[in-house]
Amino acid sequence: MIWLIEQLPLLTILASLLTAVIIFMLRDRRRRARTFWNLFGAVTKLVLVVFMLYAVISGVELEVVWPVLPDLSFRLAADPLALLFVMLSASLWLVTTIYAIGYLEGSGQRARFFGFFSLCVAATTGIALANNLFTFFIFYEALTLATYPLVVHRGHPAALQAGRIYLTYTLGGGALLLVGAVMLHTAVGDQPFTPGGVEAVALWAADSPLMATLVIGLMLAGVGVKAALVPLHSWLPIAMVAPAPVSALLHAVAVVKAGAFGVVRIVQDIYGAEIAFELGVTPVLAVLAAITIIYGSLRALAQTDIKRRLAFSTVSQVSYITLGVAVGGPLALIGGVAHLVHQGLMKITLFFCAGNYSETLGISRIDQLNGVGWRMPWTSVAFTVGALGMIGLPPLAGFISKWYLGLGALQQGSYWILAVLVLSTLLNAAYFLPVIRRIWLLPAASIGLKKHDSGKLESHAWLLYPALITAFAALLAGAFAASQWSPLSWAERIVEQEYPLDER
Repeated sequence: MIWLIEQLPLLTILASLLTAVIIFMLRDRRRRARTFWNLFGAVTKLVLVVFMLYAVISGVELEVVWPVLPDLSFRLAADPLALLFVMLSASLWLVTTIYAIGYLEGSGQRARFFGFFSLCVAATTGIALANNLFTFFIFYEALTLATYPLVVHRGHPAALQAGRIYLTYTLGGGALLLVGAVMLHTAVGDQPFTPGGVEAVALWAADSPLMATLVIGLMLAGVGVKAALVPLHSWLPIAMVAPAPVSALLHAVAVVKAGAFGVVRIVQDIYGAEIAFELGVTPVLAVLAAITIIYGSLRALAQTDIKRRLAFSTVSQVSYITLGVAVGGPLALIGGVAHLVHQGLMKITLFFCAGNYSETLGISRIDQLNGVGWRMPWTSVAFTVGALGMIGLPPLAGFISKWYLGLGALQQGSYWILAVLVLSTLLNAAYFLPVIRRIWLLPAASIGLKKHDSGKLESHAWLLYPALITAFAALLAGAFAASQWSPLSWAERIVEQEYPLDER
């Protein structure tokens, strides 16, 4: 029994892999069977994650180690940072699965879509639970390959072009990460992730600072592609030709979060924040994150397509995570790590709502949203909650992230970060408030509506309920941030490992 509990990290990954295998074997017309296995796999995965969470809280160490070569191992472990990410991915996979089942009803190639959908989440889970750079890289590249068929799912020229650009960027980033990982392994051998940094890496960095700087630069550039750091971000808005469930997966659960998570692992659990600062890496990373935050907001302001505006918003918002890591200090890191969850809840809500507007009324442009709040009130309430959260209005989750980032900037004496946060908030308001105004305060528009629209209120339940659930979760994450089970409290638990008591 104890052995089985110790295998929970592996079993959690297998839950998604086996779901993918079963779904690939089903024909497209087997709708009920496919729906059953999709939901069964998602629920099973979430249950296993809850068991892992309980085991870790109870003091059980969950680690799986398979020797691959004499000095190289496949390692999985459930530490607090891994559990934060894997809980996010498992929870949002379930609601996204429900949404995708409703969204893709009647479309073709559903077995292919849901098979790769499950593979994508399996790879994301592997990234979360990886306990060394070798294992992280395997799942990081698996995520790239599993996501590509989802990006090109519709098969039209724009989708295929977006897929080529997506592969060019992400495989290029993977190559940089591989080079850096090989160089690091040559220098220090196979090292598990260690909160606060690996001691062997610190010793090596002290002896070879230039080489250590080169290696961390290569690895951060590699994960920076998926994290959409400027100038490595261009693939993300282009990939918005994918169906809404894929967009939600890219922005809130999998790809960009994998990149941001990689930044946290490399800086905090391989090099350590102190060594990264001494090498001059984190100050540069903070500037890049700040530029990305402002640039993404400015580009979002100019977009007329709903999904492209949300895409550039993601470019901006995900960089709060990188900024929290780069600023240094426990408070900023708490804000950045908590935003890993907060941004996911808010952004997936917005993409669900964008998909609902498109599927129900054929709306894809912002100028078509006039008065839609009275036509689709619950979808519009969810969109409003997500948008206000992105702006940072209390008590929503986005406010908590920005508050801690601001406190962290003050703690570290990085006052210029406060200016970035204020400017970003003003820009968030500039590109979201006019949309909210259109939805609720302007006369209803009729342009672009689907010809088959029958005048019924709201989207199908399979599309509506996921948006309401995630919007409510974003509200709860902010309003009850002080509770012991909130994303903020779990981020504080993570930071307790990263920083000794006298540094907090």
